[in-house]
Amino acid sequence: MIHAAVAGAGQWGRNHVRTLASMPGVRLDWVVDPDPERLAAAQTVAPKARCVATVAEALADPRLDALIVASPGPTHHEVARAGIAAGKHVLVEKPLTTCVQTSQDLVRRAKRAGVLLGVGHILIHHPAVKALGRATRTASFGDIRYIHCRRTNLGRVRTDEGALASLAPHDISIMAHLLGAWPVAVQARGARHIQPHAEDVVFLGLRFPGGVLGQVHLSWLEPLKIRRISVVGSGAMAIFDDMRAEQKVEVIRAQVPPPARGPVKPPVSSFPKIAAREPLREELRAFFKAIKTGEPLATPGQDGVRVARVLEGAERSLREGGREIPLRLR
Repeated sequence: MIHAAVAGAGQWGRNHVRTLASMPGVRLDWVVDPDPERLAAAQTVAPKARCVATVAEALADPRLDALIVASPGPTHHEVARAGIAAGKHVLVEKPLTTCVQTSQDLVRRAKRAGVLLGVGHILIHHPAVKALGRATRTASFGDIRYIHCRRTNLGRVRTDEGALASLAPHDISIMAHLLGAWPVAVQARGARHIQPHAEDVVFLGLRFPGGVLGQVHLSWLEPLKIRRISVVGSGAMAIFDDMRAEQKVEVIRAQVPPPARGPVKPPVSSFPKIAAREPLREELRAFFKAIKTGEPLATPGQDGVRVARVLEGAERSLREGGREIPLRLR
């Protein structure tokens, strides 16, 4: 039995509480949040959990194995650091922290303490993203030429971070997962239409080893909610459209020949079978399995450092008019 605590019972923390309260082999012993109304709501979902205002109360429990950090991003470093110091395995919702330096600090502390540190790049655990990865790794798909992502909606506008920090970690982590590599350079352009301190629309460009390009359109100002990733290979193409109720992944067999070799042949589509599994439950299951078996995490803390490095480079590019910023690979 894994004994767990959730720090943060807000919009996303409530999802962790709901999921953990019904997971076999897991006991949700503690829910932490300074807001009494949030704690009361969590108590109705997890009546056996102790709901308290400070994380220190939960971390003092010697039976506690794991801490899930779902508090606001600016608090992640402090809360996760306390969990590591108490000898608990820690899973931190994205972002790991708000900067590279504090993210690296958590990775070092977890290594010294001998505990697992994971970051909640949840879409890596999405069954459709896994199907997309399997499709793009086949010999017939060929080499990936570029990846294009769109993550847009009309609201919800966050006041504590812009569209870049809120939305981009999903697509950065997915592209790195599909390519098996992290960006070597980033550039970004954006605009602040709603609030003066952060961009609500961003066009993010990534350059990967081997010249593969990634493009991400992020916005809280679009009339349509779009969650789509297109992967173009030398032998085929694939689309992951999370807004589709069914057939979320489409693989298109099509090649564009040189002009002198005739027209493009009609494309042929296929739709891989996708397991009906909740991504959050899969993320938590993988984290707890790693605790029990010692196998590597699919989304270790070091991935959170790499995403933070890309975001810092993108923020610098925004300030410098869209200039491409080189990134360190390590």
